[in-house]
Amino acid sequence: MNAYFEVGAVTGAFGLKGEVKVFPTTDEPERFRLLRELYADSDAGPMCYAIERLRFHKNLVIIKFTGVEDAAAAQALRGTVLKIPPELALPLEEGQYYHRDLLDMSVVDDDGRELGVLTKVLQTGANDVYTVALSEGGELLIPAIKQCILKVNVPDKRMTVKLLPGLM
Repeated sequence: MNAYFEVGAVTGAFGLKGEVKVFPTTDEPERFRLLRELYADSDAGPMCYAIERLRFHKNLVIIKFTGVEDAAAAQALRGTVLKIPPELALPLEEGQYYHRDLLDMSVVDDDGRELGVLTKVLQTGANDVYTVALSEGGELLIPAIKQCILKVNVPDKRMTVKLLPGLM
C-alpha cells in the first residue's frame, strides 16, 4: 500500500448510524465525490471500504461505509488513514508534484553544489516549504516558490534550487 495516495483520516464517529468523520488530507476534497471505495492498511493487509454515501460538513467529509452500521463500529475506525490507488490520483498540471515524489530527492544549488536531501514538505498558508537535511549537518528550509525552485527532475530524484540571500 506504499504506492497508494493518502486522501484523508477518520477522526471519529458522526451520529449513531455508522457514519465517520473524515479529515481530508488532499488539496481537492471534492474528489471524494468521484470515489466508490477507499483503502486502509491493516494487520491482515489492505482493507477496502465501499462508500455507501457521503456528504460534506464544515471542513470534514461524512462517509457511510457499507458494513459499518453503528456508532461503535464507526468509532473503531478512528485514526484510520484512508488511501486510493495511484490510478485514481488526479492528474497534475505542469510544475506540480506529489509530495511523496519529492521526498528523498537530492537537492543541489544553481552552481551544482550538493546541498542535501529533501526530507519533509511543510504546508503553510502561502506556499509549501521544503525541509532539506544538509550533507554537512543541520537543516535548510526552502520556500517552494519560482524564485527558489529552478528545476525538479522527478525521474532522476534531483532538484535544483537558487538560495536567496538569508536562506543559508
